[in-house]
Amino acid sequence: MRRGGVLHGVVLLTVLLTSILAASAVGSVPISPVDVGKMLLSRVPLFGHVEKTWTAIQEVIILQVRLPRVLLAALIGAGLSAAGVLFQGILRNPLADPYVIGVSSGASLGAAAALLFVIPAGWAWYGTVPLFAFVGALAATIIVYRVGLVKGRIHPTNLILAGVAVGSLFTALVSFMMVMKTQNLQDVYMWLMGSLSGRGWLQLGAAVPYVLGGCAVAIFISSKLDVYLLGEETAHSLGVDVQRLQKQVLVLGSLIAAACVAVSGVIGFVGLMVPHAVRMWIGPKHRRLTVYSCLVGAIFLLAADTLARTVLSPLELPVGIVTAMTGGPFFIYLMKRG
Repeated sequence: MRRGGVLHGVVLLTVLLTSILAASAVGSVPISPVDVGKMLLSRVPLFGHVEKTWTAIQEVIILQVRLPRVLLAALIGAGLSAAGVLFQGILRNPLADPYVIGVSSGASLGAAAALLFVIPAGWAWYGTVPLFAFVGALAATIIVYRVGLVKGRIHPTNLILAGVAVGSLFTALVSFMMVMKTQNLQDVYMWLMGSLSGRGWLQLGAAVPYVLGGCAVAIFISSKLDVYLLGEETAHSLGVDVQRLQKQVLVLGSLIAAACVAVSGVIGFVGLMVPHAVRMWIGPKHRRLTVYSCLVGAIFLLAADTLARTVLSPLELPVGIVTAMTGGPFFIYLMKRG
C-alpha cells in the first residue's frame, strides 16, 4: 500500500478499536469507556497492575455479555464484506453479494430444518442450528456451482442465474416448512431477520477460524482478481489459471459467508454495500479493497448492532432490519446513479 493507504488503514483500525470500546460501554447498564478499557488492559499481563474502578457485576456484563457480541459483530461485518469483494470480483458484477449464489437461502433452509424438525424431535445438541445452517449454505453453493457450469467452465452470468433460481427454490422450501410446522416459528423469524442476541464466546470461537482465516486468504489471492478483470484470455496469457481461480474464489467466499450466516442468521446488504462504497473511495485494486472493506464492514456492522440493541431499549431489534433499512436506500441510490 502507498503511504496514504497505510495512513487510512491506521485511521480505520483506530476507529474500529474505539468503536469496540464505545459499543461495549453502551447498554441498559451504562459503563464508562475508560473503565472498559482499563478492564480489558487488566487482563493483559504486560500492563501489570491496573487500578480497579469498576464493580464485579460490571466486569461480568462486559466480559461475558457485551464484549463477545461486539467482537462477533465486527467479525461478521468483516467476513461478509470480504466475501462481497470476492463475489463481485469473480462475477464481474459490482452489485453482487454473498447471497447472490444462494448462500443465504441454503443457510436459511438448514437453520429452519433444525429449528422446526430436529430440535422439537429432541435430537438437539449444542450448535445444532449453526451446523445445519453451515451445511445448507455449502450445499447451496455446490448446487449452484454445478448448475452454473457451461462445458466444464464457470460462466458468471449462468452462475448468477443459477443462484437466483436455487435461492428462490430454497426460500419456497423454508416457507413450506413454516406452514407445515408451528413450533419454534418465532426462533425461525428471528434467525431469518438476522440477530446477534444471545451470542457469546462459543459462537465467536466457532466462527473465528473460518472468517479470519478466510479473510487472510482473500487478501493473499485478491491481487489475481485485478488480472482476471482484464478478461479470461488476457489473464491466462499472464499466467493466471482462470478456472482454478474461479473455483478458489467461489469456495472461499462461500465458506466465509456460510460461517458468518451460521452464527448470525441472515444479515443482508453488508456484502453489497460495504465493498461498493469502499471501491468508490479507494479505487478497484483488490488487495487494498479487501483490507479496507474488512475494516469498514466491521465498523459498519458493529454500529448497526449497537443501534439495534439500544435504539428501542429494552426492546431489541434484529440487526438485519437495521442493515436492510440502510442498504435498501443505498441500493436504490446505486441504481439511480447507474
